[in-house]
Amino acid sequence: MKVRIQGGQYVPGKKHDMYIKGIQRTILMMGGKEEPIQDVPCGNTCALIGIDDVIKKQATIVNEDYADAHNIRMMKYTVSPVVRVAVHAKNPSELPKLVIGLAKLSKSDPLVIVSQDKATGQHVIAGCGDLHVEICLKDLRELYTKNLEIVVDDPVVSYCETITENSSMTCLSKSPNKQNRLWCTAQPLNEQLGKDIIDGKCGPGSTLDNKSNIKYLVDNYGYDKNVASKIWDYGPLGQGPNLLIDTTKGVQYLTDIKDSFTSAFQDVTSEGVLCNEEMRNVRWNVMDAKLHNDSIHRGGGQIIPTARRVMYACQIKSESRLLEPVFMAEITCPTSNMSGCYKCLNQRRGEIVEEIEVQGSPLQLVKAYLPVAESFGFTGDLR
Repeated sequence: MKVRIQGGQYVPGKKHDMYIKGIQRTILMMGGKEEPIQDVPCGNTCALIGIDDVIKKQATIVNEDYADAHNIRMMKYTVSPVVRVAVHAKNPSELPKLVIGLAKLSKSDPLVIVSQDKATGQHVIAGCGDLHVEICLKDLRELYTKNLEIVVDDPVVSYCETITENSSMTCLSKSPNKQNRLWCTAQPLNEQLGKDIIDGKCGPGSTLDNKSNIKYLVDNYGYDKNVASKIWDYGPLGQGPNLLIDTTKGVQYLTDIKDSFTSAFQDVTSEGVLCNEEMRNVRWNVMDAKLHNDSIHRGGGQIIPTARRVMYACQIKSESRLLEPVFMAEITCPTSNMSGCYKCLNQRRGEIVEEIEVQGSPLQLVKAYLPVAESFGFTGDLR
């Protein structure tokens, strides 16, 4: 039977992330065996063979002619994959095997992100902690690459960049041909608004239409209606917690450069000026622009580098900061052993939030913030 396979990025009515494939067989998983089966009544779980090569993480499968089907919603997690390790095959000729194994690993665990670093070409596995990455590597070796020799580099942690003050001045940048000028400022975005965008309460990831989105910003965050209706883009990847807003008055040809400006904005938000990490909770305001009359002199080649430079300048002028990921650690241990706990947390820049005595037992529960960068080998030290 031919079916439509709609991936996680599919939007009804569009062609992106949608495939049509034939199902070769249906089988029923019975313990360790698999039983071929002719048909499956509603409400049962079965396995489909022959369609897995187009599914990345998860997909919704519907009849081939059912064009207006919506996806089953993707899962949301309270943790994010912040611990990354680079892997490579010991013998370079076995790289294709490793790539196939990584693809299988990515499908098997809904949280793991497997990517290839553009700059170095390394294959990177991102998990949500020391232990999670360790389990993924064990699966990769034993299940998905059939004991291929894999070399694992030291784990690294993803940071984010942000700003803490409004820009101390309006920044100006001139295009390479000196015919165009752009003026911008930056200001910190409300932290709760950033969370709302990530959680899909507003912005591109939400179910709100444009009008409701503007109303949400006006009612909850005191935005001016004109400003809220002129949000050009969200970044990075068109859905992150950074905003590009047009606050100009009567600038000619501004709509012509909007595409160039937003593509520069996507670059800037995915690689900030401090250490090429993702940006978070920053709002850029386009204050003014002076553009050449002839469209040839204000093409992407002139505007994109100029916009990128002016946004970086705004970030530098706004008290740039690095944000690091932090774990919430909960440790339960006997009261007599608490001193070792505190010592271990202090050595790793831990910050104790609260202590609770577990009633009716000689135990104490400690909650602490622990930087992810310091968390490698923490459980071993604690023991």
